[in-house]
Amino acid sequence: MTRFAPLLLTAALLASPALAASPDAGATAASAAVSAATGGQVTITGDSFVVDDPNHQAIFSGNVVVKHSQLTLNADKVTAVYATAGTTSIKSLIATGNVKIITKEQTATGNRAVFDPKTSLLTLTGNVIVTTKSGQVQSSQLVVNVKKNTSTFSGGKAGRVTGVFTSQ
Repeated sequence: MTRFAPLLLTAALLASPALAASPDAGATAASAAVSAATGGQVTITGDSFVVDDPNHQAIFSGNVVVKHSQLTLNADKVTAVYATAGTTSIKSLIATGNVKIITKEQTATGNRAVFDPKTSLLTLTGNVIVTTKSGQVQSSQLVVNVKKNTSTFSGGKAGRVTGVFTSQ
């Protein structure tokens, strides 16, 4: 269950363009950057979009939907945290509230997803459920190492990892 790498990289790239000009220009630039990096069009919608340059954040909130030809990411809020060097230096991308990541092969849900471009780690936490045609895995945490193409599920203090699989 390692197909999350393209999805999360796409989400992380969402915040990489210069977003500080204006909300409309920022959203357009974000879509253009993801499109250029992934070879397809990206549409980002939400009830609001705020660029908070003093705090180095670009925030989409309210029923956020990120659509790409290969994936859809839904969340209540998506925040890109960027370094003092500017919006091209993304420190993290955080999706919170009813996070749902959908690809052709699988769907992953949780309460919070954090992608760190520096370490290439995506961490999905809070009632994590990953569903594929052949089964389902439930855990309290999923860590995807995008560089190594590995996924690690852990139960943490909340319990154990549960997998239910069907042979095909």
